[in-house]
Amino acid sequence: QVRVVESGGGSVQAGGSLRLSCTASGSIDSTYAMAWFRQAPGKERDGVATIDNVGNIKYADSVKGRFTISRDNIRTLTLQMNSLKPEDTALYYCAASSLMGWTLTNDLTWNYWGQGTQVTVSS
Repeated sequence: QVRVVESGGGSVQAGGSLRLSCTASGSIDSTYAMAWFRQAPGKERDGVATIDNVGNIKYADSVKGRFTISRDNIRTLTLQMNSLKPEDTALYYCAASSLMGWTLTNDLTWNYWGQGTQVTVSS
């Protein structure tokens, strides 16, 4: 079993920055991919960025050039968010996947989830 815990959310004005962190514990190993998703009120959960076990990265178009995902080791994930916009307001989730065929666009391909951390961007 794998447990995932996020931290680092908060409130910031538009144009500001926040850094989210995620720590995975339990039986995670170097084959797992990790990712950030987000869910705004009344909307579906969307992928933000993914990083695989060899460091390949994908971003959602809406965050390219503003967000940076990094993985310090197999258990620690970060999301640096710059130039934040009000539309970035959401509950941000960290996820890990041991499944084949995971993707940024399908949250069903991720089998371990944190509880989420709130990010609020005011205009």
